[in-house]
Amino acid sequence: MKAAVLSEFGQALTLEELPVPEPRDDEVLIEVEVCGVCHSDLHIVDGDLPRFKVATKPHLIPGHEVVGRVVQRGAAVSHLEVGDRVGVPWRHGNCGTCELCREGYENLCQQGGVTGMTVDGGYAQFMRARASHALRIPDALRSDEAAPLLCAGVTSYRALKKAGVAPGQRVAVFGIGGLGHLAVQIACAMGAEVIGVDVSADKLAFARELGAVDAIDATDLEALKALRKRGGVHVAIVTSASHAAFDAALQCLRPTGTLGVVGLPAEPLRIPAISLVASEARIIGSAVGTRDDIRAVLEMAALGQLRCRVEIRPLSQVNAVLDEMRRGAIHARVVLDPRT
Repeated sequence: MKAAVLSEFGQALTLEELPVPEPRDDEVLIEVEVCGVCHSDLHIVDGDLPRFKVATKPHLIPGHEVVGRVVQRGAAVSHLEVGDRVGVPWRHGNCGTCELCREGYENLCQQGGVTGMTVDGGYAQFMRARASHALRIPDALRSDEAAPLLCAGVTSYRALKKAGVAPGQRVAVFGIGGLGHLAVQIACAMGAEVIGVDVSADKLAFARELGAVDAIDATDLEALKALRKRGGVHVAIVTSASHAAFDAALQCLRPTGTLGVVGLPAEPLRIPAISLVASEARIIGSAVGTRDDIRAVLEMAALGQLRCRVEIRPLSQVNAVLDEMRRGAIHARVVLDPRT
C-alpha cells in the first residue's frame, strides 16, 4: 500500500510502499477514502511540541481524521460489518476503567493511545483501528466533509459545550480557519450571537456567510475596545495559535466570561492574574472530545446545521499541504485522498 511516512522530525514525509497491516482481534482494517490534515499533524511532523515529540512512534504514518470502509475485522469484532463506512478520530482507544474514564472523560485517558501519533494513522491506503473507536458515519454526510469533524469539529464542539454556551449569549471566535469556521456554525446552532475575529478580510467575510452577526479585524484595537464597551462576550474561543489572539480574547471578555483554549501556541501563554481576578473570568482547556461528542457533531452535520468547507488533494501532495499550513495559507480544511 502507499503511505506517507514521518522518518525524521522537521523533514518532508516520504511516500513509501508498505505491507497492508493485519488487524488484531479487537481491530478492523479500513480502506481509507479520505484523511483530513490537522494542525496537530503539523506539530507532530515538525516535533515542535515536546509532549507530542516524546510520544510519537518511530517511522510513523500520521493522520487522525480518517473516513473509510471496513474491509476486514478481527475475531472479537461483532458490531461492525465489512463494508461499513466508519470514521477514526484522534483517540485510538481508552481503558474504560481508570478514574477519568469512569467519570466520563475518556478523551483524557492516559492509556488509550493517539491515532497518527502513538499508532499509525490515515495518511495511507489502508489502516487498522480499534473497533470500539471506529464510528459509523451517517449516510447523509460525504466522506470528505465528515473527516474533519472527527477532530476539528468535535474539538470546537466540546470547547463550546464546556464553556456553557447558552442561547442569546455573545460568543467570539478568534481565528476563522479549519476549526474556527466550524466553531462559528456550532455556536450559531447553539443559539449564540457570534462574532468572528481574524486578520484576513476573506475570512471575516466567510464568518458572516456562516452566520456571524459581526466580524472584526483582530488588528483593529478600537473595534475590540468597542466590543468590550458593548458589554464584552460571554465566551471567547481561540482556535488560533497566535499569542496576540489570546491577549485580544481576554480583553474582549465580559466580567465572569470564559476563555476557551483550543489553539496551541508553541510557547507558553502569559496571562496576567489581575485580568482573571478583577473580572472573575475563567480559562478552560478542551481536548478533542469523547465518542458521544463525535456522534453529536456528526448528527448536527447530518441535520444540515454544520458543514465543513473542504478541499480534496491527492496523498502525493501531502508535503505541499503541510507547507501551506505552515504559511497559514489554508482557509478551511484539506483532506487527502490516497486512492488518487
